[in-house]
Amino acid sequence: MEIKDINLVENLVEEGYVALIDKPYEWTSTDVVRKVKFRLNRKGYKKIKVGHAGTLDPLATGVLLVCIGRATKRVDELQAERKEYVAELMLGATTPSFDMEHPVDRTYPTDHITREKVEAALLSLTGERLQAPPIYSAKKVEGVRAYEFARAGEDVALRKALINIYSITLEEYAMPSIRIRVECSKGTYIRSLAQEIGEALDSGAYLTSLRRTKSGDYNVENAVQLDDFLKKLDECETKL
Repeated sequence: MEIKDINLVENLVEEGYVALIDKPYEWTSTDVVRKVKFRLNRKGYKKIKVGHAGTLDPLATGVLLVCIGRATKRVDELQAERKEYVAELMLGATTPSFDMEHPVDRTYPTDHITREKVEAALLSLTGERLQAPPIYSAKKVEGVRAYEFARAGEDVALRKALINIYSITLEEYAMPSIRIRVECSKGTYIRSLAQEIGEALDSGAYLTSLRRTKSGDYNVENAVQLDDFLKKLDECETKL
């Protein structure tokens, strides 16, 4: 179903629906799910299941798949699909969270960096390998979110996960900033990739912008704004 075809809330419940949302900046993925669930609850669907297929960081935007009703059974399937991101990086500095959530903690030289060296670094980071999540992440360690340890100033070892970066394309080179397009597997942290790029360049790097442009066959060009989707839900007829 397309958003324009949503006329009855019952269709969302009985058939299941995957909403292709362009996640707003500074919203968590859970914030979006809660907002959709609240709207459906307000229409009388108190027990309807709503979930998302693939977390996006609060400072990221783009494709967020919100699964409603029976479509929640597809979450694992959808999460397993390839992802594509467009990211902007600042070279020559790092932050504790590998993005702009925290201020710069160290600076590094960049005079030695050339376009050719950036392209070589990107190529060296493609393929299947292990990657460590950022310490400021929602990964659980003994039942506690990693970012809770980080905020308390405690060191914690996060288990590396097997990922596959199928391609990294340099789209813009404007030192000390670069823009890249990344096609990767489930579980890849683009924040960690930014940090790895900095290390590969004998410098530092952190994310200044991140947008998920694809998840499987879902493209951000076809995504709807959250407010528009919520408005459509409000306009849905209901048999209750």
